This record gives sequence, C-alpha cells and structure tokens, in this order.
Amino acid sequence: MSVTGAGTGARMLALLELLESGGLRGRSELARRLGVDERTVRRDVVRLLDAGIPVESLRGRYGGYRLAQGYRLPPLMLTDDEAVAVVVALAAARGRDESDVPAATAAAKIRRVLPARSAERLASLLSAAVVPDDADEPVAASVLLAAADAVSEHHPLEIVHRRRGEATGTAPAPRVVHPYGLVRRSGRWYLLGLALDRGAERTFRLDRMERARALPGRFRPPPGYDAAARLEELQATGYRYDVRVRIRAAEQDVRRFLPASVARVSLDGPGTGDGWLRVELGTDRLDWLPGVLAALDRPFVVERPAELLPLLDEFVLRLRARVNEARADVGS
Repeated sequence: MSVTGAGTGARMLALLELLESGGLRGRSELARRLGVDERTVRRDVVRLLDAGIPVESLRGRYGGYRLAQGYRLPPLMLTDDEAVAVVVALAAARGRDESDVPAATAAAKIRRVLPARSAERLASLLSAAVVPDDADEPVAASVLLAAADAVSEHHPLEIVHRRRGEATGTAPAPRVVHPYGLVRRSGRWYLLGLALDRGAERTFRLDRMERARALPGRFRPPPGYDAAARLEELQATGYRYDVRVRIRAAEQDVRRFLPASVARVSLDGPGTGDGWLRVELGTDRLDWLPGVLAALDRPFVVERPAELLPLLDEFVLRLRARVNEARADVGS
C-alpha cells in the first residue's frame, strides 16, 4: 500500500485504513507499508489525534499504534462519482458470478452506511442494471444514476442525447423516453425504452448523453421485459449491413471471434446435425469480416450481403501477395 509521493490527506487515509484493520501496528511496519519514514508516521498520527480519531501509542521495543477499543469509522460518505464507481465494480463482479457472496455482502454494507437517499439511488442502480461484462466507457454519474432511478421507479426520463456522427458543436433537442432497462455491454452503457417522439423502442448510449433527468408521472413497462436479450436483438438491426453467413464449426470456436454482443449464432435448420451454424450480425463496416472468417479457418458460405464477396476476394489477393513477398525474401 505504498503511497510514496501522495499528499498528506491520502497518506493519512491510508494510515487510518491500516489501523482500522485491527491489532497493534509497529512504526517500522507502518513506515514500510506507507513508503515513508518513521518520523512522518509519528506526524501523521498526531494529525489523526487532532482530527478526533483516538489512536493509542504504545512505547517500547515492541510498541506501535492502534485504534482505541470500540472505535468505529463514521458513516461512509461518497460523492456520486465514487459511489457509482464502487457499485459498477460490484455489479460487474456479480454479473460474472451470481454466487459471488463477497460482492453481494459488500454492496449490502455500503448501502447500510450511506445516507438514506444515496443508498436508495445506488440500490436502484444495482437492481436496474444488467452487467454481463466489463465496462470502460466513461459515463457521467448524474446521467447513470438518473437513468437507474427512472428504470427502477418507472418515471419518464428527459435526455439530451447526441446521435452517432452528430457534431459536438450542435445542441441536441431534449427527448422524452419511457426507460425499460439499463444494460452494460462491451464497454458501454445502454438505455432501452420507448422514445415518445418516435413512438418506437430505441436504444441510447449513455456516454453520448449530456444530461438526463426524471420527469413527473409513471408508466407501465412491458411485462417480463428482458433488457439484455432485447439489446442483442436491437443491436442486430439498424445497421448499414445485415450480415448472414453459414459456418461449419463448433459454436465455441465461433464465439472466440464473434461474442454474443456482436452476433447471433444458431443451428442452420432444426435437426440438421451436420455442424453448420447460421451467424447473423449487423454492422456499418464490412472490411473487418474477411479477417475474422479467415481466422476461423472453417468452411463458410456468405448468404448476404453481396458486398462482402469482393472484399473476401481482395483479402485473398492481399494474403497471396504477402506470401509471395515472404518467399522472395527467403529466396534472396
């Protein structure tokens, strides 16, 4: 837990965390763990005492510091950004393993010590979000919490959402959505719901939302709505190209290159039993698919679109040219 170069506040928090873990901590041990000298440890202990935290000092060869018996940290206070970061991590852990008891108990402990309103909002986020994989696309905490609130409480949501390719200098008009579900997939958060201006179900990326706020009133979501499954269906439509390829391969081999977030995979006809799969996906570009199909190294048939066929021919020619270049280099 070295905090070498950290500010005084960060170092004091690290020191308090070590003392909170229990037992007597020697000055040399604390200095080593914090990456500072023993004199700095003594000064930081004095600062903790000045802040009202009862640190006991024991002198002698085996002396050191410990927290006074019965001392407990005050209620946990997190900013919205900090709370969202913690809850997202816990939700991701539980999404990967539903039996992850530490993640569930940690979430429960956090909710118990947070102020009531913050605990309610974070509980809404945990219950509303479906997190099947890791995420790293930044989303404003206020947007994520507002979306989770609206999904959980069935409130209409007003959003300012920048469409794909829309210039950053423009000011998108607010839109009102009946939010049905919140899903994180392939590094992005998605809100699914009824867009009232279109009268149709739409998917919105939260990293493109400039703001979101719940509106008065309530709506009734569709019964049994499965946000994660519905996102897969919607992501396969609305793209420039609708791709369908038959591949003779095991599904686990196909999934190495085309995960569930990218493509739908099914048997090519009921009861065929010949090992052929139907792979369907939507995409705005086709240039990446020849490399994927080549990497699979299995028989395949392109059913659509026709635009993929010349790209496959070009890929074969480029690969053959690379092989000829390599042979020429070896021969020289």
